[in-house]
Amino acid sequence: MVLSEKLQLLRKKNGYSQEQLADKLGIARQTVSKWENGQAVPELKGLIQLSELYGVTIDRIVKEDDSCNILLLEKANIDMRDMISFLVLAKRNTYASKENQVKACRVNSHDYMFKGNDGYTYYDTYLGGECFTGEEAVWYHDNPVWSMNYSGRVIGDNFDGDFLKEVLMAVPKELPYRGPEIYNKGEYVYHCKVNGEFIWFQGYEEIFYLDDKIYECYFHGGIVR
Repeated sequence: MVLSEKLQLLRKKNGYSQEQLADKLGIARQTVSKWENGQAVPELKGLIQLSELYGVTIDRIVKEDDSCNILLLEKANIDMRDMISFLVLAKRNTYASKENQVKACRVNSHDYMFKGNDGYTYYDTYLGGECFTGEEAVWYHDNPVWSMNYSGRVIGDNFDGDFLKEVLMAVPKELPYRGPEIYNKGEYVYHCKVNGEFIWFQGYEEIFYLDDKIYECYFHGGIVR
């Protein structure tokens, strides 16, 4: 597989259009198009950026031998857009909707599982109540491919668990971690801030009742290889 084919494969499998990738790298869309048409090759700076963005070493991007191509194809075998769509569906059909709870895998843990028809399986397991910690993870054909750890606590009066579940039901595909950036209902306001991309990220969510912060949660995760 030649470099131009690899670059196109990696971009599509990670869910980027040429315009989106160009914006991420701070270059023109025409440059990306030339890379993928074999009319130009990325300079070292561009290769470093691509390596970090896709989580693939530079040698696996540029080498044309069979072993590197096999490893690259295995890593790129999952379409990120499909995984994100499944993840959003799974989140909306487990804790947020109080559905698909399964037998606890640990003493006093709370566990949920959701299986898709496309080879994906989602698990969510957490410990605690007002102070809690847990992990969400996705498997693809029995292989772990994505995971997110989270830890949060109630820090004020008037916390409403049903409001949090309503927020989590509104998880958007463009921010498939907890809730949307902002969610309002009556006296309650929810904020979510995320740094990074789906393959490697960290974030923070909080809930206010009137002007008082009453809840907070930190989370981080990314692709499992």
